[in-house]
Amino acid sequence: MDLGHVHGELWTVKSFYTYPNEYIYWTVHIAVYPYITGLVAGAFVLSSLYHVFGRDELKPVAKFSLVFSLALLFIAPTPLLFHLLHAERALNTMLTPHFYSAIAAFNLVYLFYMAIVVSEIWFAYREYIVLQSQSRTGIYGVIYTALTLGSTDISEKALATDHKLIKILAAAGIPAACLLHGYVGFIFGSVKTVPLWKTPLMPFIFLMSAIISGIAICIVTYIIGMKLTKRLIDNETVKSMCQALKWFLAVAFILEAMDIVFHAYVAEESWDILSDVLFERFAFKMLVVQWGLGMILPLILLIIPNIKTIRAFFAGGLILMGVFMMRWDVVIGGQSMSRSLAGFLDYHMPILPTSLEAFKEGLCAVIILLSAPFVLLYLFNFILPIFQSKTGEKGL
Repeated sequence: MDLGHVHGELWTVKSFYTYPNEYIYWTVHIAVYPYITGLVAGAFVLSSLYHVFGRDELKPVAKFSLVFSLALLFIAPTPLLFHLLHAERALNTMLTPHFYSAIAAFNLVYLFYMAIVVSEIWFAYREYIVLQSQSRTGIYGVIYTALTLGSTDISEKALATDHKLIKILAAAGIPAACLLHGYVGFIFGSVKTVPLWKTPLMPFIFLMSAIISGIAICIVTYIIGMKLTKRLIDNETVKSMCQALKWFLAVAFILEAMDIVFHAYVAEESWDILSDVLFERFAFKMLVVQWGLGMILPLILLIIPNIKTIRAFFAGGLILMGVFMMRWDVVIGGQSMSRSLAGFLDYHMPILPTSLEAFKEGLCAVIILLSAPFVLLYLFNFILPIFQSKTGEKGL
């Protein structure tokens, strides 16, 4: 890219009356970022349904969703690093914190939540780690011995204490997970210059969509993982996940519908151009993909009695697509309205990595980011048994 170009000029196309310094600065990575953080929160909430609320039918996926949440958590900030022109400056928010900044405060929430997840995983797998350290040799023996952290007591009393600590950490992790993703909606909702984002419902919309996407990806990944490892899928577990999913999905749909109704009822000066964006330029993405295929159809599939694995798999996949489209519509749709309220900016994501910036902000980087959590999950599975069959058999 030529040094004379402005950041955003590569993928922004203007129409009608726009300002000369207007571009779409927040690209696809600002949609991928809340998408992945939402998966983190949703996966953790699913795990907590067993540890805190005693949903015993979710036991086969409790540890899996917890480890998956950690894998997603490692990748969550990465889209921002891809997007930053000077990624090396990201550490400044930690080295020189500014507590009045919502973005800087995210570091504290992120590190606090990371500590909770890592601690809960350690207590959940401590018995397994100790047993492996006593029986394995070589590099695996060294790894498991190091992971014991010197705690090798696996008596009945010690394990009971571990179980109590897991419940405490899981209970503390629920508000932390909600805060982790709710703050993303808070940042969007506090931007007064973008009409689509300016609503107090934005944190709750993001939070509900996070929970449904997290549960959905756990359903899809659990089914695929059990098939690949040739283990029996617990139908009661799948049904229980779908039961929780449909209620959260219904609430998410109501909140998103209320947001549109609120904008239409208030009908501020920006409503004319906002309605043009929502119901004309983004009509297919929002009405068909986000709501029709991503919310209404999955809700119908989940409501129909006697849900089977294949139906749960497709419902989960459709929800994942719908939530990603919701992130796209909010981030890109919000920026597509000119500040003049008389023009539009169209975003064309770079497909081919013809330059470093086209690679960083394009399709190749998105594929890498969305694939990375699954790679980490695969690597974690070599150390910690993730997939568990109905009979309690442990994973690889």
